[in-house]
Amino acid sequence: MDSHTQLFGVIGDPIRHSKSPVMLNRAFREAGVNGAYAAFHVAPERLEQAIAGVRGLGFRGLNVTIPHKIEVMKLLDEISEGAQAAGAVNTIVNDNGRLIGYNTDGIGYVRSLKEEAEPDLSGKTIVVLGAGGAARGILWALAQEKPAAVVVANRTEARAVELAAAFPEKSGIAAVPWDRLPEAVAEADVVVNTTSVGMSPNVGELPIDPAWLKPGAVASDLIYNPLKTAFLSRSEERGCRIHGGLGMFIYQGAYAFEYWTGKPAPVAAMREAVLASFAAD
Repeated sequence: MDSHTQLFGVIGDPIRHSKSPVMLNRAFREAGVNGAYAAFHVAPERLEQAIAGVRGLGFRGLNVTIPHKIEVMKLLDEISEGAQAAGAVNTIVNDNGRLIGYNTDGIGYVRSLKEEAEPDLSGKTIVVLGAGGAARGILWALAQEKPAAVVVANRTEARAVELAAAFPEKSGIAAVPWDRLPEAVAEADVVVNTTSVGMSPNVGELPIDPAWLKPGAVASDLIYNPLKTAFLSRSEERGCRIHGGLGMFIYQGAYAFEYWTGKPAPVAAMREAVLASFAAD
């Protein structure tokens, strides 16, 4: 670090588990960027002060994680179309003192899905499980790919209905009742778990019965700890293609890197750094 080093970071509560510093500091080294990235624990009542600090200290960029993705929006100067549609910001670019909010979760997920499992999503039928913040960004990004239909299901049905209604009718996003889910999943080309069911330490839990999926369909899970969830293992046994959550994490970081630096992200090195940090844990 020297007086020319650009500063970056991630804020959240909690934050010590974050793999973002490992991943993005490796990316800066690999791309020859004089940047430094750190994790900052910011409690909700300190959020406004933290964003003022970003302005005052001239940070070039910031990632934002739980629980600040929505609340941070009112503290920024501009919100991108994708972040507005997702209703959340996870990346901030400081453009000469003007703070611009983006959401790279959804586009990071879709980029990963297309590169690792299903290159062409147009005309596909997609089922999304869960109606939380992650689902919203992913639904918006999926709708840009011109699928035949996207249906969202949640155990609390009203939340799925509300989420689907937040998108224009032409987007093709609709809610399906939880008790109709087996039929919807049986017809789906891609089934996406956006819930935390199956995340460490509850690694044996399943969001739905994988037997509902048709062989050859893609089973996708946002969880990346464990790297292969029980949902993915059981779906693979059924003859499904599987897609884990590590790629989404890497690509949401890759888009942030590209927004901040204008350079292509060194994705392979970023993936290598994250996998090595898992092995060291």
